[in-house]
Amino acid sequence: MLQLRAFGDEARVRSLGVELERAGLMRAATLVPAPSGGRARLEGEVDADAADRALALARAAGLAEDSVSLVREETVGGSTRFPTASLIWSDMLGQAAINSRLLGRYLAFMSVAGVVAGFGVIYDNGILIVGAMAISPDVLPIAAICVGAVAADGRLVVRAGGTLVTGFLATCAWAGAMTAVLDPLGLLPTNFEVGAASLSGLTSVNVATIGVAVAAGVAAMLALETRASAGVGVAISVTTIPAAAYLGVAAGIGDAGKVLGALAVLGSNVVALIAAGTLTLIVQRRLTSARSTDPDAGGGGASSPGSEEAGADPRT
Repeated sequence: MLQLRAFGDEARVRSLGVELERAGLMRAATLVPAPSGGRARLEGEVDADAADRALALARAAGLAEDSVSLVREETVGGSTRFPTASLIWSDMLGQAAINSRLLGRYLAFMSVAGVVAGFGVIYDNGILIVGAMAISPDVLPIAAICVGAVAADGRLVVRAGGTLVTGFLATCAWAGAMTAVLDPLGLLPTNFEVGAASLSGLTSVNVATIGVAVAAGVAAMLALETRASAGVGVAISVTTIPAAAYLGVAAGIGDAGKVLGALAVLGSNVVALIAAGTLTLIVQRRLTSARSTDPDAGGGGASSPGSEEAGADPRT
């Protein structure tokens, strides 16, 4: 269930509530006057398909940006009025703005993933590599790039792209540094050769490489809006973390040929992920827009002017 909440001048808030109900965008609206007088709080239920249009009307009412919010609440029971997998553009933009930032915690996770996956490459241990995939948060900046591309927000794309590249550099650097330290100490396996066994495919791009990355890109965007990105992140990272760690380990022992091969795999996978994710988001936006303007689809009345860009967030 989605709840739209607005607070501000009582006359404006009351007028907003009337307009939202008249347009069929809000149900069970409640207006609560503030104790100080002259101000009030509006709250009501909003369908996911109509959320962006409702937010557009709320912002057009002249209320302060931080006084209008859309809250997702868990619904218990048999209600079918609130779709759980409907794209809310304002929500996606807000998440993208947060996930595009280069944070110390993000770098820490990517570095740890590099160490764990590096040991997985060295010992040809699939369990360690899967564990590193679960640690890696690279799905977040990848999704932010897709959102920025669809929103034609160059700053968001550049910021998220920089975060993604920096994270991969940390993964490669830690895997490479660990290997470079273990090698002269004689702590690598006897006659170790990077990618000699089951990971040899990480140096060549083929149809499976691209196919898996495309499927993972679709899953990334579908998962982000249903809050399942943590689980699906493992599927996305299968196309990135093994190649990044392989690249680092190869660099650590000075195998330039395999470094270039792993770089090609990593680069092609990232491009396929972003292309597939962006296309998925474009299709979702068009479907959501069609549902929200169809009275029989439960999205409310006719769309309001400028509703296509209702979710634009100036903070991005």
